Amino acid sequence: MCGIAGILQFEPNGRRADGDLLLRMRDSMTHRGPDGAGSWISSDGRVGLAHRRLAIVDLSDAAAQPMVSPDGRFSLTFNGEIYNHVELRRELTRLGCTDWQTDHSDTEVILQAFRTWGIDCVSRFRGMFAFALWDARERRLWLVRDRIGVKPLYYTRSGDRLAFASEIKALLQDPGVERRLDEQALVHYLSFLATPAPMTLFRGIAKLAPGTWLRVESNGETTETRYWDAWQNARPLAARAEQDIADQVLDELKTAVRLRAMADVPVGIFLSGGIDSSTNAALFAEHCTHPIKTFSVGYEEQCETYRNEFEYARMMAQQIGADHHERQLNADDVLALLETMVWHQDEPLADPVCVPVYYVSQLARRHGVKVCQVGEGADELFWGYPAWRTLRRVQQLDDLPVPQLFKRALLGSLDAHGRTQSRYYEWLRRSCAGRPVFWGGAERFTYPQKQALLAPHVSDAVNGVDSWEVLEPMWQRFRQSAWEPSILHWMSYVDLNYRLPELLLMRVDKMSMAVGLEARVPFLDHEFVELALSIPEAVKTRGGDSKHILKRAVRGVIPDALIDRKKQGFGVPVYEYLFSHVGERVAAEIRQFCDSTGLLNRDFVDGLIERKDAGGLWLLLNLALWWRRFIDESPSVSHEAPVVASMVQTGALNP
Repeated sequence: MCGIAGILQFEPNGRRADGDLLLRMRDSMTHRGPDGAGSWISSDGRVGLAHRRLAIVDLSDAAAQPMVSPDGRFSLTFNGEIYNHVELRRELTRLGCTDWQTDHSDTEVILQAFRTWGIDCVSRFRGMFAFALWDARERRLWLVRDRIGVKPLYYTRSGDRLAFASEIKALLQDPGVERRLDEQALVHYLSFLATPAPMTLFRGIAKLAPGTWLRVESNGETTETRYWDAWQNARPLAARAEQDIADQVLDELKTAVRLRAMADVPVGIFLSGGIDSSTNAALFAEHCTHPIKTFSVGYEEQCETYRNEFEYARMMAQQIGADHHERQLNADDVLALLETMVWHQDEPLADPVCVPVYYVSQLARRHGVKVCQVGEGADELFWGYPAWRTLRRVQQLDDLPVPQLFKRALLGSLDAHGRTQSRYYEWLRRSCAGRPVFWGGAERFTYPQKQALLAPHVSDAVNGVDSWEVLEPMWQRFRQSAWEPSILHWMSYVDLNYRLPELLLMRVDKMSMAVGLEARVPFLDHEFVELALSIPEAVKTRGGDSKHILKRAVRGVIPDALIDRKKQGFGVPVYEYLFSHVGERVAAEIRQFCDSTGLLNRDFVDGLIERKDAGGLWLLLNLALWWRRFIDESPSVSHEAPVVASMVQTGALNP
């Protein structure tokens, strides 16, 4: 796990890659790789690669990066892990690769695999990865991102060069990269709490989509290809007995967890006490000869919107004999983190779970752990969200043979009576347009709400964009490829393509790497994902029980009390914290953003504040702090936003 960066200076202008810029890019990400640093520039000076190292596998100096193949043709900088690298090394050796330079580096396996199979080697990797590889013979650069999007990769073209990096802040080291807002990306952020690939909130900076590679020729020509889709290897299990499916789910999950135990440093578990993290812990413990370290965070206050789960985490930790560690947070901890959080996010991620992920990562790092397994993905694959039941039922009702003329008349009636701001209006609007009701598991502002929220000049600039533009390609792929194009499978597919890589996995990557911790995601092993999408909807939803087949698979692995407890997400008591003694300061921050930028309608924002819309205000607070830090400020200047500065002055925070 690391931070990577690089520059390709296009031919034939004769200019060389800027070595000083390359080092600034690299070292802006020291937190991602505190164990070492390296750089490489080609003999003609056209290409530069850089690397910050978090040493996890093969800790020797021989495994340092950037790494060059023995024949000098390929040069690589790589972030992530190839979990099946041992098996691949054996296969490559049988095929004649004998000039190995390291003992067991997975980085070198990528080099040798590319040397043997070309870009098709990515189909053989089981892991999480973002890497850049320069082919000196063909004079081309390859940028590759893993299938699910666990690891990020950004790039930008500035004049006659392309630069790439694991984080946007590295690209901003180039003074030629403008700090400008992308208004269309802003519309999508307001819809989904995060921006979709290839967009970022910075105009001119793109992110590579999950499961794709980008080939960049030395003259600047580019080709982008999707090399994997979640339906690609799904094999229908409609004829299989339910217990057989449950057994297969458990077997594949055991493999995914076992593979992610691969490391030359201590590995721990984020343990919330839910089914997903508890299953990770139980299966991981099966392979350990010593007590595993588990980590939980909660809150000092007992809040209505979020209840601590320490009781359940302790239950699981006790069963497996874990070395368990906890930390309790309070409102001051949340607010003290805001500036750090926004800096590491690079662009707003309007999910307050960034806060506990940061603190549980910090807790693990302080107890000597460099790698932790996390539970993301299970809810999306196995119908784990209670809200999905409602949305599935709404879609079923919408699919009834009701004339479109009647639906349009009802929509017009709601419009005439000023009822356009409700979620029901939005669902009906989508139905009348022939679109599915479900647009993702993380939605905030609807199209009519965004029309009211955005200033007129911004609405004019985006020209009616309502965010379906992002989802439509996914919808088309789904309808063409899904063996069972059911409602639930659409819900899983859209979240696999948007919410997971752009929001949930991004928050895990940014907050864990902020403290130099690697996070691994067993439930999003690509072969496990393909298996999950092979299970019929009827099996997943049997009896209306969320995660039915997963619960059946892990019963006996974890306590029944954890399986049968009421679902609770990993969260933050945002409502109580935003509207306690800091509420006015948060409101002031958002209002100042409105007044200084002119991007938003102040009256609509005031309405959110009056209604105490915690979700909407958290989204806007993230946007306001991001704007202040990245757009409205020189990168060399340290600045505290008013919400934090005022708390320091009043003594509410003790930084």
